[in-house]
Amino acid sequence: MTATDAAIDSVEAAVYTVPTDAPEADGTFSWDATTLVLVSLRAAGVVGTGWTYGAPACAAVVRDHLVPVVQGRSAFDVAGTWEQMVRALRNVGRPGIGGMALSAVDLAMWDLKARLFDLPLHKLLGAVHDEVPLYGSGGFTTYDDTQLREQLTDWVNRDRIPRVKIKIGEARGTRVDRDVDRVHVSRAAIGDETELYVDANGGYSVAQAVRVARRLCDADVRWFEEPVSSDDLEGLRQVRQSTCMDVTAGEYGYDLAYFHRMCAAGAVDCLQVDVTRCGGITELLRTAAVAASQGFDVSGHCAPHLHVAALAAIPNLRHLEWFHDHVRIETMLFDGTLDPSGGALRPANDRPGHGLTPRQSRAETFRIA
Repeated sequence: MTATDAAIDSVEAAVYTVPTDAPEADGTFSWDATTLVLVSLRAAGVVGTGWTYGAPACAAVVRDHLVPVVQGRSAFDVAGTWEQMVRALRNVGRPGIGGMALSAVDLAMWDLKARLFDLPLHKLLGAVHDEVPLYGSGGFTTYDDTQLREQLTDWVNRDRIPRVKIKIGEARGTRVDRDVDRVHVSRAAIGDETELYVDANGGYSVAQAVRVARRLCDADVRWFEEPVSSDDLEGLRQVRQSTCMDVTAGEYGYDLAYFHRMCAAGAVDCLQVDVTRCGGITELLRTAAVAASQGFDVSGHCAPHLHVAALAAIPNLRHLEWFHDHVRIETMLFDGTLDPSGGALRPANDRPGHGLTPRQSRAETFRIA
């Protein structure tokens, strides 16, 4: 097959909103539904898909600003198309909705390219890992102690996932005692052998975060995510210097420059990257290389089935977030989802691309645009 045989002849964007299975909140936000924006590209009769979790406006950015760039280009020219998409977003804005739209299209392009070659995506990218370690993630501040215990023990006992994370920083850091109590409830539920992580979603001030970290020492918390805003690199660095926990952030990084600044500032122990926000696989691979040059590992944020192939190709991999909402949505809307048993995802070797296929009839139930 030649490049001219595989010109992209159609680009579609669809929006699906799926209600949560219970009220959910973290330290700084609450929600009762999650929206997925799905991009589908077709070339030579083959379809590739990618998606992001963001506002419906992401689909409008794809249709209005990225379709004119992508349609008609070779499906094999991922890097060149990515560069042209970035240029097309100049006046739209790369951070936020623009970056999410870019990510969804880039992910669809990589999936399409791998399917055209009839290769699993991790093989096309050049896998260095056979599996990607996971941590179970949920533990929302809206959960009572019974819900919290049930979710954590399912991951640990049923799925044998050896690390789990809960949300703290409730009500923008105004319920610290409850935060600490919930951490101790979690530790009691999972036992001493399972690693325990916490995520404040930027809910604390620097001084607060340092005090909270000290109170969590006897619960053996290993990972403190976004103790302060991810934009406060100096604040992250101060918290990092004041605790023995790994401090991490980066889920709101929308381009390589942000991650370069984070590494240079010594703000984190491990760089967190979201392939549905940062610019897709193209930018994630570049970010991982920058992190490696500074001695940092990379952890994938949410959207586990979109991360697994790219993370398998990253030498400096820490792990991937097995996030409750996105696991549930991807299992509902796609065939081919992976089994987390044993605490790792193993990319499928018998299916091309990322290995997932939309369940169109089921998805239509949730389509809003």
